[in-house]
Amino acid sequence: MSERKIGIVIAVDSFRVFIKLDSDLKSLYKSGYEDIYEVARINSYIIIPIGADRIVAIVTRVKSLDETEIASDKEAIFLTESARYLVATMIGTIENSGSYVQGVYNYPVLDNHVWYITKNDLDKIFDQKEIKQLNFSEDYFLPIGTSPAFSDYKIKINPDKFFGKHAAILGNTGSGKSCTVASIIQSLFSYNYSGKELKSANFIIFDTNGEYKKAFAGFTEQHGEEEKKIEYRKKELVNPLCIDQTGMRVPYWFMNYDDFDYLFNPSEGTQAPILKRSISLAKGSDNKSSSDSIQDILINKIYILFDLLHKNDKDLKIFLIHDLNDLLSITQSHANSIIKDIYGVLQLLDKAKTAGKLKEDYGIKGTISTDAIQLAYGQLDVLLKNYWDQTDAQKLKNENDIDLPKFFHFEKLITTYLDAVIANTDGSKSKLKEYISSLKLRLQSFLTDERLSYPLLLRQADSIPSVLAKFLAFILGDYCKIYDPKADDLFTKYHQAQSNTKNIDNINPTSTNQITIIDMSLLPFEVLETITGLVGRLILEFVSRFSSSERGKLPIVIILEEAQNYIPEKNQSDKISISKKIFERIAREGRKYGISLLVSSQRPSELSKTVLSQCNSFIIHRLQNPEDQKYVRQLVSAANEDILQQLPILPQQHAIVMGDGVRTPVQVKMNTASPKPNSDNPKFIDNWLVEPKKDFPDYLGIAETWEKGSR
Repeated sequence: MSERKIGIVIAVDSFRVFIKLDSDLKSLYKSGYEDIYEVARINSYIIIPIGADRIVAIVTRVKSLDETEIASDKEAIFLTESARYLVATMIGTIENSGSYVQGVYNYPVLDNHVWYITKNDLDKIFDQKEIKQLNFSEDYFLPIGTSPAFSDYKIKINPDKFFGKHAAILGNTGSGKSCTVASIIQSLFSYNYSGKELKSANFIIFDTNGEYKKAFAGFTEQHGEEEKKIEYRKKELVNPLCIDQTGMRVPYWFMNYDDFDYLFNPSEGTQAPILKRSISLAKGSDNKSSSDSIQDILINKIYILFDLLHKNDKDLKIFLIHDLNDLLSITQSHANSIIKDIYGVLQLLDKAKTAGKLKEDYGIKGTISTDAIQLAYGQLDVLLKNYWDQTDAQKLKNENDIDLPKFFHFEKLITTYLDAVIANTDGSKSKLKEYISSLKLRLQSFLTDERLSYPLLLRQADSIPSVLAKFLAFILGDYCKIYDPKADDLFTKYHQAQSNTKNIDNINPTSTNQITIIDMSLLPFEVLETITGLVGRLILEFVSRFSSSERGKLPIVIILEEAQNYIPEKNQSDKISISKKIFERIAREGRKYGISLLVSSQRPSELSKTVLSQCNSFIIHRLQNPEDQKYVRQLVSAANEDILQQLPILPQQHAIVMGDGVRTPVQVKMNTASPKPNSDNPKFIDNWLVEPKKDFPDYLGIAETWEKGSR
C-alpha cells in the first residue's frame, strides 16, 4: 500500500496525531489507481494503518514550516525548504472485519505511515452498505444531511440511540435549530422502514415561539399538485395536533404543593404551612359526600362565630341577631355528638343575647355578658379541636391528599379553607389573619386576572368527569381512544373544533396524533414555568405507573424549544424553577420509562448543567459567544474539542454532530425542512417597499384585547 502513503506520524498524544507530509507530495492531491484523492483539507479524513486495523482521523489543522536542510558534507551551503504538516484527531477504527467503530484502542507509533482515504473507506465510515434487514438498535440508517467535505455521502443517525439517551440541539438564533428539529422529525416519518410506516410515535413539542405548526400542519405555496398529495399523505399519517391558547388549559387541581408554592410564593414561616394545610383540607373536603360537605359548611360557620367571639365587636352582635337562630336549628338535630355539644354552647349564647336585650332597632342596641362570651369561646375552642381530630379533617395532619390531582374549589380556598385552618391553629387568630392577608391578595389576583385564571381554569366551578384521563390522552395525542362525541367538557370541544371540518389543516378525530405541538408563545410568563413543569410531571408520573411488562412500550420524545427559558442553570429567584426541577428529574429518570428529551437552546451556558450532562447526542450549530463555546467543550470529550473549534464560522444550516446517535463526529449540512417552521428572518426591504395598508396594523383591535387582558 506504499502508493497510498502521504506522510508519516511524527508525534502522538491521547487523541491527536501530528503528521509530516511527504516532501515529494507537491500538491494537495495524489493520484491513485481509481481516482485522484484529496489530501490535507480541513474536515477531510486520513487513514493510519495499525496491523490489520486502520485508524480514521479527521484533519483539523494544516500548516507549513520552513526547515533547514544540512548536507552530510559540512562544507555544504545551508538551504531551507518548506515542510507541510497535518494535525488530525483520531475518531474511529476500521477493523479487520471491515466494520467501522467509533473510538480508538490501538495507537500509532512514530514514523507510522499515513494514507489518503479511499471511497471504500468512506463507504464504511458513512454507512453506505446496503441494509437488507434493519437492526433498529444498531444500524445508523436515517439520513439527516450531507457531508460538506464529501457531498456524495449522507450523514446518518440511529434514531433509537439519538432519542433513547436524550439529545441537545444548540446554536445561535438564526443558525437553523428549528429547521433541524423539523427536518429530523420529517425524515423519521418519510423513511421507508422496510415497507412500514410510523403509526404510534409520540412527539410533544413545547413551542415557545409558535413556529412548528407550519412545519407539520401546513403547505408551502411552491408545491405542485403531486407534491401536495405526497405531503398530504405524510400529514394524514402524522396527524399533528396543534394546541393553541384556547386549548392549552391545565386544571389547577393537578398541581402538587410544590407547584402551588412556586406559583404563589408564600412566606416559609407562616404562610406556607397554612397554605399547605388549607389545600389539603380543600382537596379532602371537596371530594366528600354531599352530607359531609354540608357538615363542613356548618362547621365553617361555627368557626366564623368562634372568630367573632374572639373579636367581640359590632360584627358579633350582627351575627347573633341574624345567624344564631339558623345555627341552633341545624345543630339541634345533628347526629354528631360534638355538634350536639356545640348546640349547648349556642343555647348559652342565645340566653345571654336575650338577657342583654340585644336586638336591631335603628342600629344595634343592647349588650351581651362578657363572661358569657369568654365561656362560649373557651368551650367552642375545645369542642372544635375535638371535632377536628374526630372527623376527616385530620387529613390536615397526615396530608395524604395534598399532591393528588383531586378537584377542589379554588375560590373556596381563599374564602373558606384558609380561615378554617387559621381558626384551628394555636396562637393569635388576628395576627395569623394579618400574616396571611398578602397571600390571600396574591391568590385573589390570580383568580380575577383573566390572563392567569384562563390557562389554569381557576374559575372552574365543578369537576370535569374523567378529567385526568382526558388531559393525558389529549396531550399524548391519544384522545381518539377515549373520545366521546356526546361529552361536553372543554378538551372534547377543542378536539371536535380541530377535527370536525374539511379544512386540510385540521386533524383526523379517529386516529392518533403522532405529534402534539403546544403553542406556549401566548402563555403569560407568570404561569409559563408552572404549566410546562406540570405537563412534564404528569407525563412522567403517568408512564411510571405502567406495570413492569408495559414499561417503555410508549416511548415519548419531549422537545423543549428555547429551553433556557424554563430550565435555567441559575434561578431567577430564591426558589428553584419548578420546570427545571421536573425536567432535571426526567433527564435522570425518564429513560427507564421511555421518556426522552430533545433540548434546543441558543444559550447553552444558561441551560441546566444537569440536563445537558445527561445528553448523549449533540447537534451544534454556529455558536459565537465565547462562554457558550467553552461550556459546550466541557460537555463533550477532549477528543472532539478540535472539531468544535469550527463553531464560530459554521454557515447557516450546517452543524457538528457527535455522540451516541451518530457513527462518528462529523460536520453536516442538515436536510432542508419542508415545510419549514415559521422561523424565517423578517424581510425588511420587501416590507418597506410596499404601500402602507390602511387596516394594518389593527391598532384599535390589538389595544382593545390588550386592555382586556387577552390576546
